[in-house]
Amino acid sequence: MIDFLRAWFDRHFSNPQVVILAIVLLTGLAVILIAGRLLAPLLASVIIAYLLEGAVRVLERRKVPRSIAVVLVFSLFLSLFVAMILLLLPLLAGQLGQLARELPAIATQAQAILLQLPERYPQIFSEQQVNDLLGSIRQNLTSLGQQLVVLSLTSAVQLMTVLVYLVLVPLLVFFMLKDKDKIVAWFLLFLPRERSLVNSVWADVNAGIGNYVRGKFIEILIVWAVSYAAYSLLGLPYAMLLSLATGLSVVVPYVGAAVVTVPVAAVAYFEFGLTPGFWYVLGAYAVIQFLDGNLLAPLLLSEVVNLHPVAIIAAVLIFGGIWGLWGVFFAIPLATLVAAVLNAWPSAGDQIIQESQG
Repeated sequence: MIDFLRAWFDRHFSNPQVVILAIVLLTGLAVILIAGRLLAPLLASVIIAYLLEGAVRVLERRKVPRSIAVVLVFSLFLSLFVAMILLLLPLLAGQLGQLARELPAIATQAQAILLQLPERYPQIFSEQQVNDLLGSIRQNLTSLGQQLVVLSLTSAVQLMTVLVYLVLVPLLVFFMLKDKDKIVAWFLLFLPRERSLVNSVWADVNAGIGNYVRGKFIEILIVWAVSYAAYSLLGLPYAMLLSLATGLSVVVPYVGAAVVTVPVAAVAYFEFGLTPGFWYVLGAYAVIQFLDGNLLAPLLLSEVVNLHPVAIIAAVLIFGGIWGLWGVFFAIPLATLVAAVLNAWPSAGDQIIQESQG
């Protein structure tokens, strides 16, 4: 057993490059887990700057000086950022408030429908099962109401936090774009000079993650816009809110589309009943998801490493449980990082063994 462990250790950790890679990964993970909330504005700025760097490089390849490219890209980002705050957020807040006011009526109608199930389908549903389900729904609604009260009591603190984010994040993004080379050079001072394995893993991950994140943002925007147009034309209430949910559903393959089907179908049913309008909404939703999964996503994300569905779902569960919504969004890039590390790790060990045998 000891010989087996020694052989395993020599295979995977005798190479200094592997040790350096392990230290870098563990240090980054520890910083995020321990100080993730404190560093949230910084991490958000790093992510946004990383996304905008692709647009800056496109302009640089067209012979635009980096300083001018940074100003142009940042100005576009800031304009969209301000437009979202001034136009989009009030609209979403209004529809969310309207939906909250109508929830009691929707709950009453849902209760009436559920109470009819034992009469229509006595072989499947019993009266006790329906009563237990209604009790669970009431309990969850009560818990939700208590959480909203707590949220309202802490709204002043959260408002101050949001205001700080609105000021800090754009400033950090600008300086990260402007002084990218200086920041990267400063960061590399803390790493050993011999870090070929780290560089190799980063090159593989950077190619996949950069394309994935930028492509996924474009995919969300397109699905959001098309869904909003379809829902508005069909007269579906809360079109902006539901279209945003439809756009965000593409973040989690296989699962997001199934989850968002429930609110879309519920609002359509309570608005139209079992009329053609209800089926039009479901048909439009199905067409949008079909075109996204079979045309848009393959077109935008063709260069991303393909992962098995089990690996995707496992990544969503693990990283979503650790980092919440951000973990869900970056589940596939993080899974790509893990795959790149696992692919590079044995090769490093094999190289050491081959060198020792030679």
